[in-house]
Amino acid sequence: MSQPHIYDFGIVGNCAFMASINKRTDVVWMCWPSFESSFIFGSLLDKEKGGEFSILPVDEEFSSHQYYQENTNILVTEIEDSNGKYRVTDFAPRFPQFDRYFRPLMLIRKVEPLSGNPRVNVRCSPKGDYGKKNPQRVVGSNHIKYLGIGDEVRLTTNIPLSYVIDDEEPFFLNETKYLALTYGAPLEAALERTADEFLRATQKYWKDWVKSTSIGHFQQEAVIRSALALKIHQYEDTGAIIAASTTSLPESPGSGRNWDYRFCWMRDTFYTLQAFNHIGHFEESERYFNYIANISSKEKERFQPLYSIKGKSKLEEKILDLEGYLGNGPVRIGNQAHEHIQNDVYGQVMISLLPLFADARFHHENRFSSHDMMWDILKMIENTIDEKDASLWEFRDRSKYYCYTFLFQWAGSSAALKIASRFGDQKMMNLARDLKKRAFERIEGCYEDERGVYTQAAGSPELDAANLQLIMMGYLDSSSIVAKSHLKAMEKELRTKEGLFYRYRHVDDFGTPETTFLICSFWYVEALAVVGRVEEAIIEFEKLLKYTNHLGLLSEDVDAKTGSQWGNFPQAYSHVGLINAAYRIAKKLDKPMFF
Repeated sequence: MSQPHIYDFGIVGNCAFMASINKRTDVVWMCWPSFESSFIFGSLLDKEKGGEFSILPVDEEFSSHQYYQENTNILVTEIEDSNGKYRVTDFAPRFPQFDRYFRPLMLIRKVEPLSGNPRVNVRCSPKGDYGKKNPQRVVGSNHIKYLGIGDEVRLTTNIPLSYVIDDEEPFFLNETKYLALTYGAPLEAALERTADEFLRATQKYWKDWVKSTSIGHFQQEAVIRSALALKIHQYEDTGAIIAASTTSLPESPGSGRNWDYRFCWMRDTFYTLQAFNHIGHFEESERYFNYIANISSKEKERFQPLYSIKGKSKLEEKILDLEGYLGNGPVRIGNQAHEHIQNDVYGQVMISLLPLFADARFHHENRFSSHDMMWDILKMIENTIDEKDASLWEFRDRSKYYCYTFLFQWAGSSAALKIASRFGDQKMMNLARDLKKRAFERIEGCYEDERGVYTQAAGSPELDAANLQLIMMGYLDSSSIVAKSHLKAMEKELRTKEGLFYRYRHVDDFGTPETTFLICSFWYVEALAVVGRVEEAIIEFEKLLKYTNHLGLLSEDVDAKTGSQWGNFPQAYSHVGLINAAYRIAKKLDKPMFF
């Protein structure tokens, strides 16, 4: 039996950028100056056009051990060959300074000999405009400037530059070396001392951040790693949270389901904010609230399913001339889903903004001036409640009346009712009640009595894992016969024997899905916990942990037959699913941690 496909890289980041670094020490994916920019290293999608930034041993045969420093986003790769052993520590500086967070566009690599006499090759060849541009190299006394790929990209190092320029010439690593890659403002301070100071400060920041999380006793290590991964998917300038830092990693080989996920999906706001709430992180939630509120304040007719990290609405989808991951094309940038009609998004936004009005911890200075914005969103629900849409799965050829859409119209109307009550707005309360009743009727129109299940859409026999949310959102009484029969019917049709969950099993515009969608599997675990099947929930949760890579990171999709990871990686929403499922189980167990 062949080995499953597992992504062999981890991520470092500082809420301004992320870099993906594989077990061979190569930076295989890094976009600068922001998540949505062109890569400067992109060998993940094209070995020839993607450039390279690696620190490799002389021997072609070598072993690698990669891990995170405990409770941090600092990545360590240890390499050993016949000559010796060395360690590469990669990090993006992040720490408080002058009453704000210092998070420069800077990747620091610390290279330390550990044993023997390791000989290494250092290669640094960034690219521009998705591999179309080769920068001009200008050599200084202890740095190389790469010109013509945006603002100045500079590599500052204490390695003799002749070894970096002539990347075929290895050198003995007999002392600690440093490499600092910067965009825009270069590192002008003393390299060695500054790099070590930044490393210590970054270590402290991440360890303190983890200490400030509120995490139950259930599967703490997995939740901490998921929380750390989720944290660096936030673009702190605006508060947006991207689905993934990568584009075009296929949902399954040859499927053509290759999407750009470097954007913020409005329709997933509720789950993401819920995850931050579950780990007790207020600052990240508030920044995300502000991003959502800023978009809500300027969109008066419709919300798109997704926006850029800066709130831009036009995300034109293009295909690039790149070979694709393991030869799997096409490579896409932009996402045509921004044009889709997805009417669940209004309810998602409404319930996401509810804490601004209902949670006393939030002091939102524009709370009362946001009353008009709440009205606008409620009117959007009213204007779309009788409209077909593309569902949360972004079908490109199936417009229907989806149960999941009605669920969030119901939930959004419920949230509006609470907000209206706080304002004492009787007119808003009346409209919210009416819409909640209409959404309820629409949901019940998707109920199939024979199987005791809510189907994907009105008049459709097909099932959809998204409808597990009927249980978690409180639409169905978790102790009711209906909730339990609904869950059993979903299990029967969508669950694999390995415990994974398909989104759906019908043919869509790209054929029949070949892989399972990981967040659906965590939704299943949540549903088990909510209906009281806690022991089963624990078993199924622990099964899902085997689908992480060597660093505890989760992909978007998993092939149930082989256990292979597919889809964009790491997937923020898979980690959101893990955090929320662990929280549900921990709350049900509700017992002291160490006794």
